[in-house]
Amino acid sequence: MTGGVTTLRTAPVGASIRTLRLHRRRSRFALTALLGALAFALFVITLTVGSSSIPVTDVLASLFGLESNEGVDFIVHDLRLPIAGAALCVGLALGIAGTLFQQLLNNPLAAPEFVGISAGASLAAVSGIVLFAWSGIEISLAALAGAFAAAILIYALAWRGGISGYRLILIGIGLTELMLALVTYLIARAQIYDAREATHWLTGSIGQSGADELRALIVVLLLLSPLALLLNRSLRTLQLGDDAARGLGARVETARLGLLAIAVALVAFATAVAGPIAFVALVAGPIAHRILGPTQSSILAAGFVGASIVLVADLIAQQVLPVALPTGVVTGAVGAPYLLWVLVTLNRQGRGG
Repeated sequence: MTGGVTTLRTAPVGASIRTLRLHRRRSRFALTALLGALAFALFVITLTVGSSSIPVTDVLASLFGLESNEGVDFIVHDLRLPIAGAALCVGLALGIAGTLFQQLLNNPLAAPEFVGISAGASLAAVSGIVLFAWSGIEISLAALAGAFAAAILIYALAWRGGISGYRLILIGIGLTELMLALVTYLIARAQIYDAREATHWLTGSIGQSGADELRALIVVLLLLSPLALLLNRSLRTLQLGDDAARGLGARVETARLGLLAIAVALVAFATAVAGPIAFVALVAGPIAHRILGPTQSSILAAGFVGASIVLVADLIAQQVLPVALPTGVVTGAVGAPYLLWVLVTLNRQGRGG
């Protein structure tokens, strides 16, 4: 009799838990879809504005091949789509990479610009431009090699029987400053044409790269974004701590290195397209986390938030301000106060180091 009563009581509880989980999954999916719709809407708006504005209906008809209008097609596909596409893809890559770094290292300051990844990609790309006159896909490969070299160096220097988030960030900041100093030196010694081509590697700006770099980024996004989502379970396990993850059967260092490799590759190819656009990777993950809630996966949502940030920043930099500025100037102006707020908050919580 007692066992029957226990079973009757347990069944409704189990059903309630399953219902709650289903509701959370649906809510997460709906919010992520809304963020994706927002990013797409901003992408379309970017295609409508410029020296000559185009109605949204004409832009959509041109994009999806519903109408043939040579003038509209030329402006949309040849002039504006490469820039809008670059902003969308760079934001997606930085948003996904940023939240991977932050969740892997369990630190809200673990962004690519603070752990030396962006600076490593910039140094390698500028070296290729100034010293070897590289261009196109060669720059993307150089940025990839530089990002991985920086990641390996920082990981090795920060390793002390394990990885501490703050130790890795402090070492990353030091190496970042060194690499940016070398970038400045190379630009100062370069020919005028090479220097002008390499300057966006200091601040970052959409629309400075060629089609080859953008194609490489699109391919990397299509390959690595689904892989990051598939490895999300390993990421959640690692967030429990190394000992707990090992107890659950996870290969801690293998999983961590695999996820870090995905994040580094995304940052490298995004940097090859737009240079080091600051603070996008830092803020995209926390915003997505706030929207979806503390127990939800935010990898794809962070990508959509990152895309929205870059699209808005580029619109402001090119269309709103009296003088056109690099996109990284706008993201830096917004991200710097956020960084100060994070530092003050961590200090008040006793987590400032």
